[in-house]
Amino acid sequence: MAHLLNVWPSVRAKLGQQDNLLLLFDYDGTLTHIRPRPEDAQLPQQVRQQLAALSALPGCEVGIVSGRGLSDLVGLTGNSDLILAGNHGMEIRGPGLEFMHPEAISARTHLEGAAARLSEDLRPFPGAFVEDKGLTLTVHYRATPEDQIRDVEAAVESTTGSLVAQGKLAVTPGKMVLEVRPNIPWDKGRAIEKISEGYENRHFPIYFGDDRTDEDGFAAVQRLNGLAVFVGEPRMGTVALHQLDSPEEVWQTLDLLLDQRRGMG
Repeated sequence: MAHLLNVWPSVRAKLGQQDNLLLLFDYDGTLTHIRPRPEDAQLPQQVRQQLAALSALPGCEVGIVSGRGLSDLVGLTGNSDLILAGNHGMEIRGPGLEFMHPEAISARTHLEGAAARLSEDLRPFPGAFVEDKGLTLTVHYRATPEDQIRDVEAAVESTTGSLVAQGKLAVTPGKMVLEVRPNIPWDKGRAIEKISEGYENRHFPIYFGDDRTDEDGFAAVQRLNGLAVFVGEPRMGTVALHQLDSPEEVWQTLDLLLDQRRGMG
């Protein structure tokens, strides 16, 4: 909490000048702690209530931009007032927003074949499995013995190699995961820009994230003159200009934001 209290006064002053906010969050590692299996990372009830309360305030749009599938986010949040961007923003749904990237849809056949082969190729490795999210795949290996992780990565490289070489798919690393996606020029940053355009760029954007795939989102909000907040232990290499230590500090920030916005009413 000490780090948050040091940062909050300057952030509060900047937010106090904004009539409208666009608050966007990654899910795993940001709003929740990362768990060995995706279904175990449930949104705490307190956080559900905080997000709902913020989204109900005038001039405050709230959303999640995640590598998870859109249907997964819908089930995890249970809130139709939130902006939800799944599969790294290849599909977006929210008040006045409806988008699915057409090139991602056309790449589905390649992903289906890769998912089937990966399911077989990962069987020898304890704790490794492939999650099919419709428009993307995630290979999880957080629970895999450390001495077998390189073998998992090699298996994924072998299975997807020809489609990557053909420019059909791309594989990117995350926190103990490998993301298999359509090879199209799209990322969380472009998704955030699209969401912002939906509100005619009148909302001051803030994005909280913890992983490498969030760096595009950080760059996007800072291009839009907003705030980027990296969540996790301080590290070199992030473009975000602000940092929080943990999801707990994100939750505390939600309370501070609620107090501030209510006081501006």
